[in-house]
Amino acid sequence: MTLNNVYIIGISMVKFGKYIEKSEKDLTATVVIDAIKDAGISIKDIQSVWFSNSLWGYFSEQHAIRGQVALRPLGIQGIPIINVENACAGGSTALHGAWMSVASGLYDCVMAVGVEKLFSNDKEKTFKAFWAGIDVSNVAEWMKKWKSAVEKVNFKLPDEFLSEEKEGDKRSAFMDLYASWCRWHMAKYGTTQRQLAIIASKNHFHSSLNPLAQFQIPMSVEDILNSRMVVYPLTVPMCAPIGDGAACAIVCSKDFLKKLNISTSVKIIASVCGSGTDRDIEEENKDIATRLSKTAYNIANVGPEDIDVAEVHDATAFGELHQTEALGFCPIGEGGIFAESGATKLGGKIPINTSGGLESRGHPIGASGLAQVFEIVTQLRHEAGKRQVENCQIGLVENGGGNLDFEEAAMCIHIFERVKNI
Repeated sequence: MTLNNVYIIGISMVKFGKYIEKSEKDLTATVVIDAIKDAGISIKDIQSVWFSNSLWGYFSEQHAIRGQVALRPLGIQGIPIINVENACAGGSTALHGAWMSVASGLYDCVMAVGVEKLFSNDKEKTFKAFWAGIDVSNVAEWMKKWKSAVEKVNFKLPDEFLSEEKEGDKRSAFMDLYASWCRWHMAKYGTTQRQLAIIASKNHFHSSLNPLAQFQIPMSVEDILNSRMVVYPLTVPMCAPIGDGAACAIVCSKDFLKKLNISTSVKIIASVCGSGTDRDIEEENKDIATRLSKTAYNIANVGPEDIDVAEVHDATAFGELHQTEALGFCPIGEGGIFAESGATKLGGKIPINTSGGLESRGHPIGASGLAQVFEIVTQLRHEAGKRQVENCQIGLVENGGGNLDFEEAAMCIHIFERVKNI
């Protein structure tokens, strides 16, 4: 099947943070209106919408028809509205759906929207919400597998952290997942807590240049290391915060693009979506990001060496370290060394998470994947201001969601290219 070319013509996002007084409808309205304005089109041009949200039902009982409820006040009705729930990968899954709609020739102009509100006065309820991203019928077995994997590599926990609070009581269960994964990596490859702090410090520096980031204050490596421990080796600034937010992207066909008065645009040259598999933690060549990125590189006819800038899913600093390896930016086991070299910082070989990443830009689950897209499109438009990657032409977004056994349950990878319009 021959697929049509697909372009991103409109993007928007709100500053991620705390929006107690605003509803999901309010946040949706802001980004939809701004994205339509950015694209230079009208609401009537939108032929279909893919709407991403994970926890509106959990917090406010809106368990179904979320997109229809959020979009109707804007006059978006009658057209197909497809609701997407794919944990933290929901936003990029919505974009994948929008891309499919245009690439297949079914529609000419489609919108992807992601919105999430996570702040609650009941902190315990917020932390428990993250359990939805694993198999809730098999939590004990899930934790047992991760603990067993760490025990096999004989990781020695520092004495002062031998007594840890129960998983999920005062933190997201995913922090325990990342901590276990990181401990395994530390024991096998010699990765250090300081290397994680270098990644987190880099991301807090990047976010200090991003007016839409949840946190905008630089932090030194020592600041990161001396911060409160969440679960060893992860300190608070190494972990994505709780936050609210929304983001939006509009895609179109080449014929539709020709109607617009813009000289350059951003083309989606690969859009890949997949799910995790049953594999052993040692089978790193079968990692979901490794598998999907190889497919994406082949489709786009590029390699990891061709990527100028990337946004990767860093729910913790270790998440970024792992993805730099899995995506082929550096050899397996050398993610910490790679970060330590300065390669992933602005001005480095492959700047990663120039937005500040999930760690510092913020992580409202259903919106995060589209916020990553917002950053890469902004970079490829050469409109990123002080955090601009010089003359970047090709960008990548990796967005994972949930966890089953030893990898993400869902993931999307997109590759974008700056092109001159015909």
